[in-house]
Amino acid sequence: MTGEPSRLSQIVEHIEESFIAITLGLMTLITFANVVARYVFNSNILWALELTVILFAWLGLVGAAYGVKKRFHIGVDVIINLLPPPVKKLFAILAVASSLLFALLLLKGAWDYWIPFATDRIWMETDDIPVPGFLAWIGPIINEGEAYEKMPRFVTYFALPLGMALLVFRLLQAGYDVLTNKRDSIIAAHEVEDMLEDATDAHADGHHHNSDRAIAKMNGAAQDKNKEH
Repeated sequence: MTGEPSRLSQIVEHIEESFIAITLGLMTLITFANVVARYVFNSNILWALELTVILFAWLGLVGAAYGVKKRFHIGVDVIINLLPPPVKKLFAILAVASSLLFALLLLKGAWDYWIPFATDRIWMETDDIPVPGFLAWIGPIINEGEAYEKMPRFVTYFALPLGMALLVFRLLQAGYDVLTNKRDSIIAAHEVEDMLEDATDAHADGHHHNSDRAIAKMNGAAQDKNKEH
């Protein structure tokens, strides 16, 4: 049940992966710099905590959609896996439909929450986060000609509708993959259980056995890939 991803899917996935990596890296650097400033120089980066919290929100919301694509979300499938394929497919479709309905409700709520900050409350700013230089131009254009002193809230809160829109897109994609038999579920596959078992065995056997097992798995994956082609 394999298939080539669409060009749009590849672009979105590349953007998601790059964004997640950059956001996680920024969170780590900012937190580390703030710790050094506090305990070494007895100082503080005023905007570090607020920016880290906002970056974490962006990471979680965008990461939720990416998790649907990569099947990182966990679920209970003990009974589902005992069912015949046609019934299992039906339950997978129901799962996608339910998740999609929930995501659409979240998207509606996210949009309703964010849009006032992009219209009536467009003047509202964050507490401490300064405006980066590459965004300095937006104030004179949309804020009645006045530059923002701090990061506008409509920028930081845009994570809500963006994350939910990506989630809807990924669920639609997952639903199409289920209908076309490219995947049979939207939750984490059994590879996760295998990884946990390998981790447990590696802890018991030691580094040498773990390395041998990893090499064997890589060789097996390469052979499977060659068979597909």
